[in-house]
Parts: sequence; C-alpha cells; structure tokens
Amino acid sequence: MRILLVEDTHDVGEAIVRRFETIGHTVDWETDGRAASDILDFTEYDLVILDVMLPGLDGFAILKRLRQSRNAVPVLVLTARSEIDDRVSALDLGADDYLVKPFDFRELEARARVLMRRRGGGEATNIIACGDIVLDRANRSVRVGKREVQLKRREMTLLEILATRPGRVFSKDQLLDQLFGFDEPAGPNAIELYVGRLRKKLEGAQARIVTVRGLGYQLVADVQA
Repeated sequence: MRILLVEDTHDVGEAIVRRFETIGHTVDWETDGRAASDILDFTEYDLVILDVMLPGLDGFAILKRLRQSRNAVPVLVLTARSEIDDRVSALDLGADDYLVKPFDFRELEARARVLMRRRGGGEATNIIACGDIVLDRANRSVRVGKREVQLKRREMTLLEILATRPGRVFSKDQLLDQLFGFDEPAGPNAIELYVGRLRKKLEGAQARIVTVRGLGYQLVADVQA
C-alpha cells in the first residue's frame, strides 16, 4: 500500500520509512507541510501519517484543507501534544486516529493496519483470503492451502492490493502508483514483471491473477472464474 508520511524530524521520519518499507509498503516522505498539502491534491494514498508541528503549513491546516476537498484518505496524526484539546481538535477536523509522541513502532504499525483495513473495505481482521490463498497482513505471510509461499516486498504488496478487492480490475497505472514512490521511476513493464513472478509463486492455488485485456489485472477464485 502507498503511504504519505509528513514528518520534519529526520530521525523519526527515517525510522518510520524504514519500518514500513521493510514490511512491504511504498512510502513517500515529505518534511514541508505546504509541499505535502500540494502533493495530496494530485496523488492518491492508502494512508497519511501526519505530524502536527511542521514548517510551511501545520498538520491541522493540512487536515482541514484535505477534508474540505472531500478527500477521505485515512489520516493518522502524530503529535507531541498530549493535551486533550489538541487530540479532540485533530479528530474534529477529520483525523481517523492519533498517536502521541514518543510512541512504540509496534503500536504505529497496528493502528496503520486498522486504518488501511477500513480503506480496503472494512475487514475486521488482518486475514485476507481468496480461494485457498490466505494473506496475513500482521505477519506479512502468505499460504496457498497448507503451503507457505515466500514473497518479496513488492510481490506481497501486489497480492495485498489484488486480494483486498477480489474481482476488481486494477489498471497498470493504478498498480504503479501503489507499488512505486516518487523516487522510484518505473513503467508498465515493471507491473508485467511482478505479475509474472507472482503468478509463478501462486501456481496451483484455487485463485488466479487474470489479465483483462486493455484494462488491467484482477484476482479471482476458481469458483468465480
């Protein structure tokens, strides 16, 4: 999934980026509030992790502008302010959750998973299943029947995107946006490469990645095909 991190404290930002990229997410990191607000005007994300104290434009102003534009992307606010008024203000402006600094990275990951589950259709657990393919988003593991499948970071993300909405057709451009950040130039051929690799690793499963000519790709269970 693709995440926008807006955080101007470099050691915190680097740690968050490293943590989420390690588990398979694409992270765009911006340190200036106004630049981040502009990015949100033209880029779709699955989650925004938003600091409050920022240069250019503070987190509350970004959040207010985001919701006024009817952008419903989940927003997790990070704040060093522990006062209840600040937390209430964030929620009233449209934040979906908040975390007070300093925080435990395990809690940050768990809260992010919850918000991205809601974004993906409101599943109540971290388990996604299609046919006999079972993906555990908490453990970042995949099984086909009783067989464990080892996937690389982007293969895992690609499967998660397709399995979260089985039957939905995703275009190459949509998948490119989800799999690659601004500093990772890639073209449609990269999507074909990752789809090909994923198909090989899922061989024998009771679900398959189908190419919809001229439109993109979808994951369908055999009983639906």
